[in-house]
Amino acid sequence: MTGPVEWSKAQSLKSLSTISSVQHGGNHYLNLSIQPSDYIIKNKLNFCEGNVIKYVTRHRNKGQAADIKKAIHYCMMLLESEYGESYDETT
Repeated sequence: MTGPVEWSKAQSLKSLSTISSVQHGGNHYLNLSIQPSDYIIKNKLNFCEGNVIKYVTRHRNKGQAADIKKAIHYCMMLLESEYGESYDETT
């Protein structure tokens, strides 16, 4: 058994391009010019922000209206956690 592998940011970013060409559980991201996960990681988005990107990107090819509802849910979570506000349709 070998010792721990030293993490290299350059090496990790290089491996992202290889990993991004593989998708498990469908093919709804494979024809995109940039993988949502690549965009999320490179822009250091948090969990909620990343899920908004993910669901809005894939809605036409996977979950349709359900994915838009999920994206809205994560936007509402962001509004509350980042700005202390609740969504109100009247404002």
